[in-house]
Amino acid sequence: MREFNPADFVRPDIVAMEPYVPIVPFDVLSTRLARAPEEIVKLDANENPYGPSPQARATLERARYLHIYPDPEANALRDALEQYTGLPKALLMAGAGADELIDLVLRAVLSPGDGVINCPPSFGMYPFSTAVNMGELIEVARLPEFQLDLEGIETAVAANPQARVLFLCSPNNPDGSVVDDETLVRLLQLPLLVVLDEAYVEFSGNSRITWVEEQQNLVVLRTFSKLAGLAGLRIGYGAFPAWLMPHLWKIKQPYNVNVAASEAAIASLADSEWLEEKVMKIRAERVRLERELAQISFLEPYPSRSNFVLCRVHGRDARRLKLALEADGVLVRYFAKPGLENCVRVTAGRPEETDRLLQALRLLENRD
Repeated sequence: MREFNPADFVRPDIVAMEPYVPIVPFDVLSTRLARAPEEIVKLDANENPYGPSPQARATLERARYLHIYPDPEANALRDALEQYTGLPKALLMAGAGADELIDLVLRAVLSPGDGVINCPPSFGMYPFSTAVNMGELIEVARLPEFQLDLEGIETAVAANPQARVLFLCSPNNPDGSVVDDETLVRLLQLPLLVVLDEAYVEFSGNSRITWVEEQQNLVVLRTFSKLAGLAGLRIGYGAFPAWLMPHLWKIKQPYNVNVAASEAAIASLADSEWLEEKVMKIRAERVRLERELAQISFLEPYPSRSNFVLCRVHGRDARRLKLALEADGVLVRYFAKPGLENCVRVTAGRPEETDRLLQALRLLENRD
């Protein structure tokens, strides 16, 4: 009888893959920095600084059925989303954040070795979920100002007949650029399932979610993390072509959307005026960030249509800049990936949080 060998029980590709590195939780940061949470300015994860709406908070306080399994089909939430999006409920599915839906789509359509086209720099979950689902990542890098390389994508499709999925993020994370209608129409002519990630679309105001009714190869993903301040509850949704929906229902975890997240999302949609007011404040703060960061001698901000601003750092090391700001209780995201060399990304927070950031940056500038 052969002996048990743990090394034989993990897929070799999983052993070899790089882990996804998430943002450190707030309580861990507070302990590490030896600062009370209220002393920390957290501008590193594109979270909504205003948190859940009053109606969502009230709903969570009076939730009664947390001890009962949730509706596997999230019918009440999908009814609310039908009203919100204008799409038939039959084309809508909720998930534990858009991340789950990214994984779900790939599990439904990929066979081992099938290709997934990614356009870096972009959201790190696309290559991560591709690897987990035994897909082959086909990368078509963006052009120097983060525009999509359309000819490069078309060439990659022609050269890789096993390509099945194309991921697009609009506004794109981490630079905030958007995909225009003409570009999207052109890419939808390809023999691929196009997954359009609209996690930040409320800050740009140009959603294509209604296109799903007419476009057989389009999926549009959305989230309550950015719009509604529900990142900690993990709740998102997507619009999918009718042919794909039955297969997604078959493979979805039965109770993937928890009761608290579902009820908070429904309440958020009912609090639309409050949400829109906060979106306008975040947009205004993003514009202010772009203007003020451009005045810092070592920062070059890129135009953004999202709730964050990406900056190229000149004349100093971006990682050291991140650590210097962190020592002052101000958290920003640092990048050193291809296309993002020596960059930091700053979330648009409340005005007083922007003030803290700018004060810390000017102190560093004056030390030079």
